[in-house]
Amino acid sequence: MRHAIILALAAGVPASGFAQDTAPDGPAMSYGQRPAYLADKLEDGELKDTLEACLGQSPERTDFSVGHRGAPLMFPEHTVQSNRAAARQGAGILECDVTFTKDKELVCRHAQNDLHTTTNILTTDLAEKCTQPFEPASGDTEASAECRTSDLTLEEFRTLEPKMDSSDPTAETAEAYQGGVAPFRTTAFADGADLMTHSESIELFRSLGAKFTPELKAPSVEMPFDGMTQEDYAQKLIDEYKAADVPPEDVWPQSFNLSDVRYWIDNTEYGGQAVYLDDRYEAEDEDEGLIDPTDPETFKPTMQELADMGVNYIAPPIWMLITLDDAGEIVPSAYAQEAKDAGLEIIAWSLERSGPLAEGGGWYFQSVNDTIDSDADYLTVLDVLAQDVGIAGMFSDWPATVTFYANCKGL
Repeated sequence: MRHAIILALAAGVPASGFAQDTAPDGPAMSYGQRPAYLADKLEDGELKDTLEACLGQSPERTDFSVGHRGAPLMFPEHTVQSNRAAARQGAGILECDVTFTKDKELVCRHAQNDLHTTTNILTTDLAEKCTQPFEPASGDTEASAECRTSDLTLEEFRTLEPKMDSSDPTAETAEAYQGGVAPFRTTAFADGADLMTHSESIELFRSLGAKFTPELKAPSVEMPFDGMTQEDYAQKLIDEYKAADVPPEDVWPQSFNLSDVRYWIDNTEYGGQAVYLDDRYEAEDEDEGLIDPTDPETFKPTMQELADMGVNYIAPPIWMLITLDDAGEIVPSAYAQEAKDAGLEIIAWSLERSGPLAEGGGWYFQSVNDTIDSDADYLTVLDVLAQDVGIAGMFSDWPATVTFYANCKGL
């Protein structure tokens, strides 16, 4: 019994005897233990005092807290169970990354070609349909595979069992390749998880009292695919919200492809909240080489040009929005200021994805890694993003942290 309660608390699942709140339009909510754990680690000061004073409050759902693939810190991503956990942690907006099957049905997967790391496909008879069947590790060559949703029909996709996103590059068998889960994650909640189609995610999220932020994933196959163009694909996503009578104000469609965003703006009622997922830091200029990620003036199109196109929301990774000043303090970056000056709303990604921060925050915190040395820095960075940058929302792999902060600060 004691073990069951500990797991429930860690997962943010209500357990008898602990503070929770039942929303009229969603499941019972609980912060679990993680927000208190992070607040305890903060250095003494105003932020710690403020947050610790909020630890006894009842959680409320907030659109500031966005479930990134649900709650994949502990649950298999893009599953029914992962999103239920995110909703119980107060996420007001939930995400389905959208891709398509061989018969052009929309399903929730982070990438069209991730089935070999997010499901059990390699240990089933469907493994022979994979674009690249499993190859065992040999010498200096790592084990590999590539299995796409477009390799399978929807009926075949539904037979797969989801798992924590992982693989073991040293594996000599397909069964061993299923391992490799990061030590800061867990398989405790992976058994019996359920995959979803995009349309099923709409019904689930609505039943949970949450809003919607679908991401149109870049296809791994050449487009058009069996007659379906990229614009057909972008429209199909919107059509499933229209068919479900979901109002545009409840949907934030996302894409890294600016053409998708512009299509939604120019051709649908759902373009006003279309989110441009900004990866221009990876772009290259023919004359100048790699664009300087610290200098937004080198980005094309510029922030103002995006706004002039009708883009209202931009979503960069956390590190692009912050930097260190001469005193080593975390402050808003020039990128953040340029976006705000152009009138763009900012959504950041993704908190709680880096694991323990004792030795720095890795990719998501690269612009401020010199000062990242404690898990408490999840809250420190979130505070700068919310109060100084002024973000409109935060994606998180464990939404309870963001929900707690947002509730405490009245966001």
